[in-house]
Amino acid sequence: MTARTPKFEIFQDGAGEWRWRLRGRNGEVMAQSEGYTRRAGAKQGCVAVQKGAGMAVIVMADDKPVRIIL
Repeated sequence: MTARTPKFEIFQDGAGEWRWRLRGRNGEVMAQSEGYTRRAGAKQGCVAVQKGAGMAVIVMADDKPVRIIL
């Protein structure tokens, strides 16, 4: 089985709003967006997630940091 590359998919929903979803290597949806009025807004949302994800920290619901070792 070949590894897939994670990807963002931009699509228009039934209400006419633009959304994105992030699919992992296994094809499962890992994250999805709010609705945007313009396709360009959905694309900008993807870019913002790409840029910000590397700097994001993981916290528990009580806001205590969690140390992740990869």
